[in-house]
Amino acid sequence: MSDLLDDPREGENAPEFSVTELSGAIKKVIEGNFGHVRIRAEIGRVSFPRSGHVYLDLKDEKSVISGVMWKGVASKLAMRPEEGMEVVAIGRITTFGGQSKYQIVIESMKPAGVGALMAMLEKRKAQLAAEGLFDPARKRSIPFLPEVIGVVTSPSGAVIRDILHRLRDRFPRKVLIWPVAVQGEKCALEVVRGIAGFNALTPGGALPRPDLIIVARGGGSLEDLWGFNEESVVRAAAASEIPLISAVGHETDTTLIDFAADKRAPTPTAAAELAVPVRLELLSWVDDQSARLTRALTHGVSQRGQRLKDLARALPRPETLLEGPTQRLDRAAERLPNALRRNVDQRRLALSETTASLRPANLRRAVEAKREALGRRADRLSLRPISREIAQKHKNLEALNARFAVAAKAQLRQWQDQLSTLERLRTTLGYEATLERGYAVVWDGTSVVTRAAAAQKAAQLEVQFADGRVAISGAENGASPAPKTKAKPASKAPDKPEQGSLF
Repeated sequence: MSDLLDDPREGENAPEFSVTELSGAIKKVIEGNFGHVRIRAEIGRVSFPRSGHVYLDLKDEKSVISGVMWKGVASKLAMRPEEGMEVVAIGRITTFGGQSKYQIVIESMKPAGVGALMAMLEKRKAQLAAEGLFDPARKRSIPFLPEVIGVVTSPSGAVIRDILHRLRDRFPRKVLIWPVAVQGEKCALEVVRGIAGFNALTPGGALPRPDLIIVARGGGSLEDLWGFNEESVVRAAAASEIPLISAVGHETDTTLIDFAADKRAPTPTAAAELAVPVRLELLSWVDDQSARLTRALTHGVSQRGQRLKDLARALPRPETLLEGPTQRLDRAAERLPNALRRNVDQRRLALSETTASLRPANLRRAVEAKREALGRRADRLSLRPISREIAQKHKNLEALNARFAVAAKAQLRQWQDQLSTLERLRTTLGYEATLERGYAVVWDGTSVVTRAAAAQKAAQLEVQFADGRVAISGAENGASPAPKTKAKPASKAPDKPEQGSLF
């Protein structure tokens, strides 16, 4: 290698390399001098292609170096690389001849201390809060007594045992467990799938849909709990249609899912206590309410009975109430026979008077009076005045018809006279009538010729008289131009009578 890079001796030609040879030589020099290195930097641009590899830039205040992390290494990271994160990366320096650049192949990468993670956590928290994911107005209330509880946690940890034990002690409920990894690279993805999976269940289906979701995990370091700080987990918790309780870590641990959840529990055991009430306490409360209701009903009935007795003492006795009506009834019974007898006598007298008026002479006089009244009414209803009125109306109608016919004929004659006048005016103003008086019109085939110069240039001329057209040859066909005529004095009388006014 050193021989290739040595300068040529004086008087000899410089060695020639191909591009590949030179790139390989540079690669050997860099990889030989820089083996595995440990670098502390801030992540710049990051890209995640479908291949699973990760391409990123590591930078400080003055310089930038490209980095690549192969798929196998990227899948083992405890957290997802993000722009702005300060990390410590271990890898080897190499070159990429295809683009003439050097880069670091990263074999492991960790955050540069808790401070870097906290800074990134605060930045992400502010971003999600600005989107309204932590708004208290969008949080739903926890059901008082859910029928089915879904738990998203590890099935092998102590957390699920604590939750089940606490639920069994307080109020046994049906529990569905969605097993997930609560730490590492797969944590965030599996937690998101668990929350979305419970929400996708059909209410009343073969597998019951939970009324409440608990996302639980035991305590740990910030790196261990980082999966619950991922943006995808926070968005899944905020988008859940089922009320969600976050129980991640111990009481002092705080993750971003706690802010997006509808309720935060300091521990998984506390989450079980928030999920259901104590059954014995409910039974005791029901017994107390039943006893209070019984006492209230008994006291109410007793009070109303005493009130009824008090009101009864103020009322008069029934015998006193019936004394007055009884006396009035007795007096009416005594007066009734006499009243009946007087009524019968009055009816008999009225019947006698009516019978006297029905004698034959009285009937004849009544019939004659009615007949005379009927005759007078028949005279007033005679049809002769109506017939005279109809005849008068008929005469008036005939007179109107005659007047209308005269007016219509006069209007028609007026319109015919106006039309004849307009036709005579049109004939007088038209040039055909002028031709009848000895004038002619010269055509060049398509238009009227009004100038001698235009007539000399025309190839063919036509002269229109009153009874037809005559074609003549123009000056260009050998005809001599017409001699100019002198204008006659205006004072000399014309041979023919002067044309009258057109109007």
